[in-house]
Amino acid sequence: MEKIILFDLDGTLIDSTDAIVSTFHHSFEKMNYDFKGDDEDIKSLIGYPLDIMFQELGVEQEVVWDYVDTYKKRYKEISKQQTELLQFAKEAIELANTFARLSVVTTKTGIYSQELLEHLELMKYFEFVTGREHVENPKPHPEPIHKTLDLMNIKNTCDIWMVGDTELDLIAANSAGINSIGVLCGYGKEESLKEHTSYIANNSLEAVKLIKKLSES
Repeated sequence: MEKIILFDLDGTLIDSTDAIVSTFHHSFEKMNYDFKGDDEDIKSLIGYPLDIMFQELGVEQEVVWDYVDTYKKRYKEISKQQTELLQFAKEAIELANTFARLSVVTTKTGIYSQELLEHLELMKYFEFVTGREHVENPKPHPEPIHKTLDLMNIKNTCDIWMVGDTELDLIAANSAGINSIGVLCGYGKEESLKEHTSYIANNSLEAVKLIKKLSES
């Protein structure tokens, strides 16, 4: 049976915490917004779409897309310098590539995510990158997963897995009717991940090894 593995990005394969946090502060400064929170408040929302993050941090809905635009311009400039692969991520992708077809499903902007993966020399392993601009409804809605599987021309008979670090990834997988593994190397808490999946791994490499083992049994 053909194997498909869909990976989240932030907290699953890459660590772009510094880039994200500094860009939020840049946006607040640029938009003259008196942000009362701290870095931990921003970090706790990583994984959600930018508009949701800004609203949760107090920005009014009617101006939120101005903040998003300011964020994207800055993030595009600094993301490559301030993003690194998580430990074992490269090994995870290389192993997964030996027995499965791979794509990325993220709430980040897809075009920037693809450029980032090319910079990290990993894009060659992935067939598609589905980002925020490619769907109307981001994770936890199943649309990004359905969209990616359609692009990959996947049939229901395939063994399909989503690997992600937050409950958004796992809820989307459940809604899409596919398997999932939560990883502990990112932003989600183990307790919340366990509410949505039977499988938990410390990192993406452990997750891929588990998928391989389960598919062989």
